[in-house]
Amino acid sequence: MAIDAGRAIVGDYVTLVRGTTYKGQLVGEPGPALLGLGSIEPGGGFRVGNYKTYGGECPEELMLFPGDIYASLKGATKDGKMIGSAARVPPSVPTGRLTQDTVKLVFRTPDPQDATYLYWVLRTPQYRDYCAGHAMGSAVVALSRRDFLSYPVPPPSAERRQVVVLLDAIEEKIELNRKMSETLEAMARALFKSWFVDFDPVRAKMEGRDPGLPKEIADLFPSRMVESELGEIPEGWGVAAIGEHMANFDSRRVPVSGAERAKRPGPYPYHGAAGVMDHVDEYLFDGIHLLVGEDGSVVQNTGMAVTQYVWGKIWVNNHAHVLQGAGAVSTEQLYLYFHFEPVAPYVTGAVQPKLSQGRMNVMPFVYGGDAVCRAFGRTVKPWFERLRAAADEVRTLSELRDALLPKLISGELRLKDAEKIAERAA
Repeated sequence: MAIDAGRAIVGDYVTLVRGTTYKGQLVGEPGPALLGLGSIEPGGGFRVGNYKTYGGECPEELMLFPGDIYASLKGATKDGKMIGSAARVPPSVPTGRLTQDTVKLVFRTPDPQDATYLYWVLRTPQYRDYCAGHAMGSAVVALSRRDFLSYPVPPPSAERRQVVVLLDAIEEKIELNRKMSETLEAMARALFKSWFVDFDPVRAKMEGRDPGLPKEIADLFPSRMVESELGEIPEGWGVAAIGEHMANFDSRRVPVSGAERAKRPGPYPYHGAAGVMDHVDEYLFDGIHLLVGEDGSVVQNTGMAVTQYVWGKIWVNNHAHVLQGAGAVSTEQLYLYFHFEPVAPYVTGAVQPKLSQGRMNVMPFVYGGDAVCRAFGRTVKPWFERLRAAADEVRTLSELRDALLPKLISGELRLKDAEKIAERAA
């Protein structure tokens, strides 16, 4: 079908396939990832996470594959930020399945360039304003299929195509940083597990094998295991309370008044009972406190036992503890400790689960001594520094993307501006 570029609408490009319900007992079985509202960033973009899989039959029309675009026509909250939000399935998700909360965009004439162009049009602030102006409902806001399909699409001029190329380059660089961060984090977790959970260097020595470590580090590990209250641990190591090896910065919270919140002091991440929201720039929540964080703070969420490694200034409320390692125990080691040590026995409350500071402080910690802990900290520190560099670059690239998106509709992009953006995204 030929599209009149002068007065095209979304419906000229695509039809919609709505998702449907699925059998709960088959969730978690091998199969495609369930891609519902939780896999879409409010305002657009794919939200990376741990997705549940579905082992039941899935009709072809409900399947999603890398490059496919899908959207939410309703929001999970009253603020309406989810309605109309579109996402593109990344290569890291080989197969997906629509849920009842999402719709797939099926292109009338398959064309990768048209798909990419339309995807970025649906990420622009002008489109977001359109969604807000056409929202319906009170308890849960929604965007009708008719209104979604009626959004006017500007003609794909040479300037707009150039903007799309730059946006794709930025998104690719963001994805590369994300993959590198995943690899570095996996390396750090594997090393912590090897040294402090499985005691691999000790067991290797017991079996007469090479621990595979530099001699100065291998010499720090004993060659025997002994019994303890937690089972076998390396000889000479002890069991302590984690509170003896960490500093809690909860006392440094500064209450923020309504007037101070109105100043919008900066786009800092917000940590609360629901987890983490990145770069929130409106603070409309009661009980939020500003904490001038330090590099490497660990945020242990009291309600969900979620641990985050953060840098710099953050927002927290009373559902999160902000911690750092103390003495020979680095903050990196502390952060990894909370990933492996079960916290469920120390959480109280049925309606609103909570891990109090007192109960957290007495959690058991297998302490290998100052020398081992310092060696671990020296080993993983460069990895976390690279994680920070990647996070900083993603933040810069995201800001660059957000500054570029309005130009896709306006078509205003000078050659010199395009060259500068391309250099920064390279």
